[in-house]
Amino acid sequence: MPLQDHFRPPLGLRRHWHSFHNAWATFIASDLNRRLPKGYFAEPNVQFGIEIDVAAFEAAEFEPDLAWSSGLALAVWTAPAPALTIPLPFITDVVEVQVFSHEGGPTLAGAIELLSPSNKDRPDSRDAFVSKCAAYLQQGVGLVVVDVVTDRHSDWHGALLKRFGWTEENGLDADLSAAAYRPVKRDGQISLDIWRESLKLGSALVTMPLWLPGNLCLPVDLEATYDRTCRELQITA
Repeated sequence: MPLQDHFRPPLGLRRHWHSFHNAWATFIASDLNRRLPKGYFAEPNVQFGIEIDVAAFEAAEFEPDLAWSSGLALAVWTAPAPALTIPLPFITDVVEVQVFSHEGGPTLAGAIELLSPSNKDRPDSRDAFVSKCAAYLQQGVGLVVVDVVTDRHSDWHGALLKRFGWTEENGLDADLSAAAYRPVKRDGQISLDIWRESLKLGSALVTMPLWLPGNLCLPVDLEATYDRTCRELQITA
């Protein structure tokens, strides 16, 4: 199935892109679960319009009472005023597939991110997405990022490399792309291996490598899972 434009007319008016992304993440997870060895599992994590309730007490009328410990009344400690208050960007849409290892409890080993329009929208939204990707990589988590969003433009790959003090020369000039990142330690030095492929409307998608700890590499077959998603949702070219 050739890649279609899910964000602009005519398809963007007939079908909801977020429904497609939800289904695509589910089928990618299903495909990975067929390939993963024992001790690993993949599951989709899709959330739209996330609101973080970090200020529950900010507007509430909260009158602290005396705290009791061992029958003794203790004065409740009150924090001083903050030294600085700045805007805090956060991710409002999450469309990803996470791969976990059972060893020592569910531990994140790999992630596949499907960009949403909000991830490429405002500068603070783009920065929040790049921060999330950088955090994954710095934890040693293998990462694949897929960008098929046509109605927003963002050099998220270049911004991610800049986080690590690197500027790509003769980089891939493509509005749509897929990239894979592998944190790896060689000769005592931690490095980041990178694969990046351009994606084009009307063309077949590619297969990207998802690296997991222990030198385990899984193929992320974007074409097969995209084709299945379109067929299941009855989206024709």
